[in-house]
Amino acid sequence: MKEGIIHGRFQGLHNDHLRYLLAGYERCDHLIIGITNPEPLATSPDNTDNHRHLPQANPFTYYERQLMIHAALRAAGVHAEEFSVVPLPINFPDRYRYYVPLDAVFFLTIYDNWGERKLELFNSQGLKTEVMWQRPIEDKGLTGSDLRHRIISGRPWKHMVPRAVAPIIEACGLRDRINSI
Repeated sequence: MKEGIIHGRFQGLHNDHLRYLLAGYERCDHLIIGITNPEPLATSPDNTDNHRHLPQANPFTYYERQLMIHAALRAAGVHAEEFSVVPLPINFPDRYRYYVPLDAVFFLTIYDNWGERKLELFNSQGLKTEVMWQRPIEDKGLTGSDLRHRIISGRPWKHMVPRAVAPIIEACGLRDRINSI
């Protein structure tokens, strides 16, 4: 297929995020990566996951997250012209058309009620979807929360992120920001 869309908060980008991105990349000619919760006004609570909208769950800016995505994919051998990074206000389906082509296939994974909710949001707009995998929450692996907690507590975390991402987290002073939230 020509274009595929994948999405996530990527707060911050870890090794399992990279596997997810590469799985989407393998399914299309051009991967569009929608960064959800791109800014506070494009974020809202959802009953299926009560923390995704909170400031402490979203310490990295859109710009910082797109830097992480670009660095990780480029280091993995993906050429810059093979992917795009855009905002995607996931909780506002009526706004998707402003950010992504609605005739592309929307890739997602499902681990919990939030994954089911996203599929419901996409289906409510009549979008083509592909569930790349559906697994129990116990099989999810790394999470952004795990990464952020390690950074906050001063425990080792660099092994959890692609090698190209660790310097971005450090250079932006994100550890201090996370600790201040």
